[in-house]
Amino acid sequence: MKVDQEALQKIAHLARLEVRPEEEAELLNSLNGVLTWMEQLNEVDTTGVEPLTHISSETNVLRDDVVGNHLPRQQALANAPQHDEQFFEVPKVLD
Repeated sequence: MKVDQEALQKIAHLARLEVRPEEEAELLNSLNGVLTWMEQLNEVDTTGVEPLTHISSETNVLRDDVVGNHLPRQQALANAPQHDEQFFEVPKVLD
């Protein structure tokens, strides 16, 4: 598969990227290089190779989640820059 200028412009539009005309040639070379490399990977014989879901077989050791009052509310709010005696007050994130 080879990426042409029209495909590059479509990909850039879908990814909401602004590609300047002087960058197109370099991007085309890069994309085509990646696709050539991927085609080489398709030639590798992977019969009998199990797919990986994780790179390592190690598992995390997690402690039990125990409910409790570990920190009194007033102590937790003591160093808060803004609070209303019950909750932390933070700037609004979404409109």
